[in-house]
Amino acid sequence: MQDKTIKSNHNLILENRKSLSISGVTDVDSFDERAVCLYTQLGELTIQGRELHIDTMSVETGDMTVTGDIWAIVYGDKDRKGPLTALGRLFR
Repeated sequence: MQDKTIKSNHNLILENRKSLSISGVTDVDSFDERAVCLYTQLGELTIQGRELHIDTMSVETGDMTVTGDIWAIVYGDKDRKGPLTALGRLFR
């Protein structure tokens, strides 16, 4: 039986370590030019690098595009879906 809270798939597509497309984003915790910390339907996700920018973010679909020099993509706790932060409320 599938978890009914998952509305769509969570996918990552990294192109040439410069452009990362993410689906299934539920909340953005924090971001700057060195790290983007967010939550997906499957838990925490941190993107690390240099000159990072959130180019697109769709609240309706949960899709996001991050560009810059991407050095690492790190998954965290699978059970944490993320608190509703002030920044996250802006994207809702």
